[in-house]
Amino acid sequence: MRKLIFGTIALSLVLTNCKNEQDPFKIEKQNVGLLTDSTKVKDLKTIFANDSISKFESGEDFSGDINTIEIFEKGGKKLLVLTPERILDSTSVIQGVQIVDSRFKTDKNISTLSTFKDIASAYKISKISNLINSVLITVNELNASFAIDKKELPANLRFDMKLQIEETHIPDNAKVKYFFIIW
Repeated sequence: MRKLIFGTIALSLVLTNCKNEQDPFKIEKQNVGLLTDSTKVKDLKTIFANDSISKFESGEDFSGDINTIEIFEKGGKKLLVLTPERILDSTSVIQGVQIVDSRFKTDKNISTLSTFKDIASAYKISKISNLINSVLITVNELNASFAIDKKELPANLRFDMKLQIEETHIPDNAKVKYFFIIW
């Protein structure tokens, strides 16, 4: 009888653990696919074992503090651009993730192919920033920012940097130019 009970418990634990496998393309507040807000640079080779990692390490030349890590599929398609918290430090955590591949989606189906209407319908917009060439839409619920090119805005809103951009100013069909997760 004991063996049957322990066997049943063991089997249910195994089946439960199999169901909790992380979707490699799901975006949530604390993770992007298999990356989490505590992933270290040194762990990337394990996480992306089937992909290619292209690391740019800046020196003391004109590049400043730039140190991005690009993740590509074996076929060459770019997936993500990662920014570590500290440059040239393998123990540094990943601070920011630029989503490049459209297969990465939130649970509300937001991806790089989404429009402003898609974002505004799915999430509460926390902040809209007026930048030089784009408008930055911030969604705190996701730790995400979406850049929309100012070319998507009406002509009278494109050049005034002092103008406070409101949700009503952005056309529903304005496409996402860049999609970032910042931890």
